[in-house]
Amino acid sequence: MTRILVADDDQDMCLLLNRFLTRHGYEVTSMHSGHAAENWLKKNKTSLVLCDFRLEDMNGVELLARIRQVQPEVPVIIITGYSDVKDAVEVMKMGAFDYITKPLYPDEILVTIKKALAGKKNDTAKGPSATDTAQLPGRGALNNTFITGNSVAFTSILRQIELVAPTNYSIIIYGESGSGKEEVAKQIHKRSNRAHKPFVAIDCGALSKELAASELFGHEKGSFTGAISQKTGSLEVANGGTVFLDEIGNLTYDVQVSLLRVIQERKIRKVGGVRDIELDIRIIVASNENLWESARAGKFREDLYHRFNEFSIHVPALRDRKDDIMLFALHFLDVTNDELGKKVLGFTDEVTGIFRSYVWYGNLRELKNVVKRATLLADGDYIDARALPFEINNFNKLQFETEGSERTNLNDRKNYDTYERSTEKEQELDARMRTSGIRNDYEIILEALKKSNYNKSKAADLLKIDRKTLYNKMKLFKEQQGEN
Repeated sequence: MTRILVADDDQDMCLLLNRFLTRHGYEVTSMHSGHAAENWLKKNKTSLVLCDFRLEDMNGVELLARIRQVQPEVPVIIITGYSDVKDAVEVMKMGAFDYITKPLYPDEILVTIKKALAGKKNDTAKGPSATDTAQLPGRGALNNTFITGNSVAFTSILRQIELVAPTNYSIIIYGESGSGKEEVAKQIHKRSNRAHKPFVAIDCGALSKELAASELFGHEKGSFTGAISQKTGSLEVANGGTVFLDEIGNLTYDVQVSLLRVIQERKIRKVGGVRDIELDIRIIVASNENLWESARAGKFREDLYHRFNEFSIHVPALRDRKDDIMLFALHFLDVTNDELGKKVLGFTDEVTGIFRSYVWYGNLRELKNVVKRATLLADGDYIDARALPFEINNFNKLQFETEGSERTNLNDRKNYDTYERSTEKEQELDARMRTSGIRNDYEIILEALKKSNYNKSKAADLLKIDRKTLYNKMKLFKEQQGEN
């Protein structure tokens, strides 16, 4: 029987997931803290981990790192609220399989679990097939078709891809998480004379300081504690092809020195080895921060930066490519229709407007997950606003003007503590908010609280958000007023 570990400090959520998954034939174990989950994994094998992003003793980033040390190959699905989408995307870059957002829907949970157990990673668009793309821990072959955008920015990227692909230049690709940097790298590889050779993607942010050299260069048996067999490094796996080093700025100084030698001499030596291995690879790197600024600050080797910077491409965030949003949304709709066996035709005009005005913190990956969920919930030919998550459907309402007439976004990614509001505090906050002209957000939640007799759990259910998100917003309102 397939075993699933659920890690969530909400015992009611654990109980519900346990009952639901057990009914569908899974063996379920629940842990209510990150440390408890880690200790259990040290003694027991599991097929999948389903964990909340925010636990009382640690967050998803720390727990994922610990899971990777104990059971490196187990797929991990993150449960998160929409206020944590940006963080969830970062956790996926570290090797999480996927994330699902609250409120949870049974069909969505089952579809995601089945895909994870089948080893189908949730990525944004397709490059080479699985046989063309080397599989590394935490990475996956892409399953969709690469699509192009209509915006001026994306057209410019396509021209740059066509221009640089036939060369052997090293390239730096800049862009936010989830914006499609890896897909650009794959298209460069696919259009080069190395297309018939491997494309190997390595997330440097997911490499621990101790094991980075081993993952990149390989190691000999017995070269360090735990090296029970010889390992072929990722660079050697890619010999003749292309290596994509994502979040290159996360590599330690020592590994940067070794990488510089590889570029200069086109040779590698395994950890603990005595023999050099000839290497013929093209290197493409990516970063969400300016590597030149990092080099000037002493965080990145300047000579290594210049070696990489033979050509650079900037991938704009999805919110800066509004003409591309619906093109990608329709593409993801087609993919999801195929996965779910549905025949949803498209989106209503209202949803199109919402998509174009939303910020898309998680870029393409967030858009894909929103479309997946909306398609699952759609009960007609077109996806309407009722199928969208609360924070996206009400995004424009959840904006307000401060006294300085600056737009402030209520979806700041901060970890706010629970704010228990009494009637007296509520009246005080109400007065302060109204004098500042801050009404829309507060009134939406206040109305729900009144309808539920100020029961926060029931108010969260009315708003179709999780309880933590409600607490976070209440705390945020209070802190915003403290700043004004």
